[in-house]
Amino acid sequence: MSTVSTSEPLPSREERYRATRAATLLAAVVNSLLATTQIVTGWLFQSQALIADGVHTLSDLISDSVVLFAAGKASASPDRDHPYGHGRIETLATIVVGLLLAFAAVGIAWTAGQRLLAWETLTGPAPAALIFAALTLVGKEGLYQYTVRAARRIQSPMLQANAWHHRTDAISSVVVFVGIGGAVLGWPWLDALAALVVALFILHMAWQLMFRSAAELIDTALEPEKVDVIQQAINGVPGVKDAHMLRTRKLGNEAAADVHIQVAPRISVSEGHQIADEVYRAIRDRMGTLRDVTVHVDPENDEDQVRSVGLPLRPVITAHIRQAWEGLPELALVEQVGLHYLGGRVHVTITLRLEDSASGTALNERAVELAERVRANPGLEGQLGEVLIVFRARTRNAQTVSQSAPK
Repeated sequence: MSTVSTSEPLPSREERYRATRAATLLAAVVNSLLATTQIVTGWLFQSQALIADGVHTLSDLISDSVVLFAAGKASASPDRDHPYGHGRIETLATIVVGLLLAFAAVGIAWTAGQRLLAWETLTGPAPAALIFAALTLVGKEGLYQYTVRAARRIQSPMLQANAWHHRTDAISSVVVFVGIGGAVLGWPWLDALAALVVALFILHMAWQLMFRSAAELIDTALEPEKVDVIQQAINGVPGVKDAHMLRTRKLGNEAAADVHIQVAPRISVSEGHQIADEVYRAIRDRMGTLRDVTVHVDPENDEDQVRSVGLPLRPVITAHIRQAWEGLPELALVEQVGLHYLGGRVHVTITLRLEDSASGTALNERAVELAERVRANPGLEGQLGEVLIVFRARTRNAQTVSQSAPK
């Protein structure tokens, strides 16, 4: 069975629906004509294999209706109740197609088995049945060729499953043709045997369709080679130090992924977001079937990050600074408080506005004193890491002095 390409951009939902609708309507018309012809001629010319193939074709007509309905529903845009879209409808429809095939196969096998048990009373079909068996073979192979090309173009596993449904029909028609031919030549039991072989073949394909679709419903990951492609795309983005917890899942003909990336611990939020956006674009460029990609940014590996759980957030830290500097003029000069949660501690950077032309030595001494006040203030024992005081000059030519208090 051929595979659907993942390197090309995925067509729009509207384009996919139009192609699926055209292929399915054509199949419905052809199958209606074939089913009627097979059942009537099989009855007229006493060929159980031809009748069985007609019942099989009738089940195709029902499955085509299911596919057309599912394609229309799956093409709908995401909404509040279905934020990931409606792609799983295609998966469910594929299971329904598989069940229809299985029921048809069991019915055909039962009838054929009953006839084989009474092989002494069997009579061969009329030679004219061969003509209609050949016409059926040509019609079903033509449907397969048309549908499989449409499936590859729009990258639709559901339509591809239906195409292979047509191919199994064509192969079963070959078996029917051979069985009828043998029966006409004097072995009447070959007609019933052909019907039984067709039933077993159909049952096998039904199992494959249902098994693969059931795997999608339980969020089975993408194939390892596709996951490797995603991993390579992530690792190629500048600024990504490591990538882990990459998870993927199938959503009908589409897929979704989420991943944690590790970046430099002290970069800005906007730079981390920009790197995450580049990871998103890189993955989408390499894997067009991925409709949804979630990128989580980590400042350190998860083992170290777990140690930061429970550390105080900004309101507690800023209240702690105000308490430590209560009555000091520098409290009114605070412009920004930067926090970094690393290694199980909160590292604090306080930026102050530089009001005068104080010497660098005086600023360094004052920075040490201010940092020590923050660290010595009770309430955050064991939770504070580095405390850095930065004086930012108002003018471009003025000096900026910073000092870190000892840990």
